[in-house]
Amino acid sequence: MILSEPTTTMKDADAILTLEIDGEIKQTRKGTRLLSALLANHAKLLKACGGQGRCATCHVFINKGMENLTPPTDQELMTLSIMKITQENARLSCQCMILGSGISVTVPKGKYVGTEAELEALIGQRAEQALFHPITGEVLVDAGKLILRSALQKLQTVNQEFDTAMRSLVTRKFMKEK
Repeated sequence: MILSEPTTTMKDADAILTLEIDGEIKQTRKGTRLLSALLANHAKLLKACGGQGRCATCHVFINKGMENLTPPTDQELMTLSIMKITQENARLSCQCMILGSGISVTVPKGKYVGTEAELEALIGQRAEQALFHPITGEVLVDAGKLILRSALQKLQTVNQEFDTAMRSLVTRKFMKEK
């Protein structure tokens, strides 16, 4: 999406920035939330938590230009840790604002599985694209692989681990407040 450029002052002209999404050069405005810029350019991301930084369905990988984004929030760091997304270049796009040009983003390619029943219905087929956990963004089945019952077991295990981590987090927060 290329923004049409209205009559601008020098200050306004500086606000239009370039952003590379999966190899394509796009334009956005300084101060835009990265998730908004990605969705405006039709990136296949979800925002299961509504952009609160509590899931990982909007996680992306920053190939270059990390310094042109706001620093990670405590919420973002905690969520990435809980979701076991350990790559140093991983960010939750809902938690960062674009501060400058030169950002290159890779959006994970695949499909988020909605429910266990949806995944179960696919057993025995080949995954046309990677299948992701609906909250954590973890890869359940790689693209081109046969979808086996073990993927359903993995989904259930990830759900249990996520529930345990969230209970632990809530308990720690409750104990701090006492």
